[in-house]
Amino acid sequence: MTSNFSQSALQLCYENMNGSCIKTPYSPGVRVILYMVFGFGAVLAVCGNLLVVISVLHFKQLHSPANFLIASLASADFLVGISVMPFSMVRSIESCWYFGDTFCSLHSCWDAAFCYSSLFHLCFISIDRYVAVTDPLVYPTKFTVSVSGICISISWTLPLVYSSAVFYTGISAKGMESLVGALNCVGGCQIVVNQDWVLIDFLLFFIPTLVMIILYSKIFLIAKQQAVKIETTIGSNKAESSSENYKARVAKRERKAAKTLGVTVVAFMFSWLPYTIDTLIDAYMGFITPAYIYEICCWSAYYNSALNPLIYALFYPWFRKAIKLILSGEVLKSHSSTVSLFSE
Repeated sequence: MTSNFSQSALQLCYENMNGSCIKTPYSPGVRVILYMVFGFGAVLAVCGNLLVVISVLHFKQLHSPANFLIASLASADFLVGISVMPFSMVRSIESCWYFGDTFCSLHSCWDAAFCYSSLFHLCFISIDRYVAVTDPLVYPTKFTVSVSGICISISWTLPLVYSSAVFYTGISAKGMESLVGALNCVGGCQIVVNQDWVLIDFLLFFIPTLVMIILYSKIFLIAKQQAVKIETTIGSNKAESSSENYKARVAKRERKAAKTLGVTVVAFMFSWLPYTIDTLIDAYMGFITPAYIYEICCWSAYYNSALNPLIYALFYPWFRKAIKLILSGEVLKSHSSTVSLFSE
């Protein structure tokens, strides 16, 4: 991809300005393609996640603690799509930052905060699914709206506080002042993070991810055992078939929800793992990653914010029905909030 850069003449981000960064844009054809690809991701993240939020908040049948967590997760991904991806798109393709130093810090803060918020939400959702599958009949009394509210508050507060502390105090660049000085030019937005903070960032990604892997592994083992047990019980005791059938329906519903959200977690890990590993390697190997490799890793992570609504549309019939009602304008009619979205 390096051959796509225009090398005919030295270009600056700001012509006739001392201290301007050097501009290394892609060729016109490649730039158009990249704008289309990156722009499509941003639009999908904004529109798709907005549909998820509207669906959960509008339809009363979806008002549950678990769905409130999903709506909050969609809100974080929506904010990535509308406040992070468009500006990163210009920076990635034009190789210049045209939005000022102040907004550079704010953009970097949003970038980290909203992405970590998504991770925290997914971690709490895995805990919710674990409780639902291990004890589906008692689950409603354990994971209440207030518990969901606490999880949502933590998922937003901690990432925002952490990101603000890192990017506004300058503590993440301590010991790397010479590199900061070398990268300091007009039209640049390079956030330097030292090894200590890169390691902290990696642990913030690794620990919740490990928790999710462990919980979902247990969930699928338990779900398999439940399916065998219920099938055996129903087959051997017809007198309790009504009660067992109800348990079977509940267990099946929770297993299906766990499977769908398990796919969401796997998508998150595969999207974010390249970026996380790349930043860790760069910090300890002297920033050896080529620019285009970094951009691929970065946009792989960004695109995760657009994936979740596609996963919901693929696995959740109620979401597909909600989308039809929203896009057709049916939600504007009175009593539309009480429409049944479930076939059962």
